[in-house]
Amino acid sequence: MELRLDGQRALVTGAASGIGRATAIALAEAGADVVVNHLGRPGDAEAVAEAARGHGVAAQVIEADVASRDAVRTMFAEVEKALGGVDILVNNAGISRPMPFLELTEADWRAVLDTNLTSVFHCCQAALPGMLARGAGCVVNMASELGYLGRAGFAPYTASKGGMLTLTRSLAREFAPTVRVNAVAPGPVDTELLRGEIRTPEEEAAERDIPMRRFGTPEEIAKTVVFLASPAGAFYCGDVLSPNGGALMR
Repeated sequence: MELRLDGQRALVTGAASGIGRATAIALAEAGADVVVNHLGRPGDAEAVAEAARGHGVAAQVIEADVASRDAVRTMFAEVEKALGGVDILVNNAGISRPMPFLELTEADWRAVLDTNLTSVFHCCQAALPGMLARGAGCVVNMASELGYLGRAGFAPYTASKGGMLTLTRSLAREFAPTVRVNAVAPGPVDTELLRGEIRTPEEEAAERDIPMRRFGTPEEIAKTVVFLASPAGAFYCGDVLSPNGGALMR
């Protein structure tokens, strides 16, 4: 199975920790030069870049708020100048503000939707012209099983991930065969985002109900991204792969 990405240039948003960190390092291990995007975490991002460079590739750190159209444009201009473009875009940046729906403010709603979903719009609009001009490209959007299931107290987050799933399919139809657009919808993964939640006894019981009897690791999700970006994933278009330990069987 051909999983090498030698000569490719990848940009991973929200790459200072968790799934983004693991993905940037896994792409580097497969041979891709990587851009580590972050917001307010320069030390963590540089550590990711150093780990990537350990695999013999170029790695660059760029701080940018991907919820901002202007910041994204500036980021892609920097990447174009430094690396000559982006062949693989991984839209991973995401936040969650769990709270009862009736307590949500419009600011809460917009913060989550802008970071998780509008950022995909910004980054794809910035990346796709170059991919089309070069005649090839790959976009992988980091969704969630909650985009299918919903979850009480997580309305903005689940709405953003559900929107990401349908946006993925729309872009796949519009830009294939030149650019392949797919998504990954993980189940529960052991990351800062999940550990930061207040877990009820019912949620802890739900972990035990996962057929694999555990949460996933960021590295396991990263391997799915590498597969989709590699020649081995060449016939995947508008698909959603769901590494979730059997938590959601479709």
